[in-house]
Amino acid sequence: MSVGITVLIIGVLIVISATAIYNNLVKLRPSVAESWSAIDTELRHRYDLIPNLVETVKGYASHEKGTLEAVISARNTAASTQGSPQTQAQNENVLNGALRQLFALSENYPQLKANESFNQLQQDLAETENRLSQARRFYNANVRELNTAIQSFPSSIVANTAGFKSAQYFEVDDQAARGPVSVKF
Repeated sequence: MSVGITVLIIGVLIVISATAIYNNLVKLRPSVAESWSAIDTELRHRYDLIPNLVETVKGYASHEKGTLEAVISARNTAASTQGSPQTQAQNENVLNGALRQLFALSENYPQLKANESFNQLQQDLAETENRLSQARRFYNANVRELNTAIQSFPSSIVANTAGFKSAQYFEVDDQAARGPVSVKF
């Protein structure tokens, strides 16, 4: 009789533990989605600023058509991405490179550097980049927490049984950003 009660108590404890683990995993999944939404919001704001920036530069550097078209093309590609964080990060790397080229152009046009609209757009873009960086850190922290829960024992058993999948980090790692900007005419 006491063996039966012990087995029953152990069974109840296992069910309670599995339920708690499952509920924790369920709670973590929307945290990742919510933090991705914050990244998406900042990216959309960034994409809205870029055409204004290009138009401002166009007035001063109209013969730099290739650079301006590259920025708009990279912006459109990044803005239309609906894939994974990894795909979004790859497109953001291309856009970052195109923007660096655009800002490098401003060095050659003193009137453009003195333009109030250009300076305001640059400042707005820098603020957006800061908010985007914060959102990316928040998202990656939530991804780390979810992935740790999915991969840790005993929650890995519950996660695999319930079909939870690891989330991808959003890592914009542009090697070109670490080097000097090259300007070619």
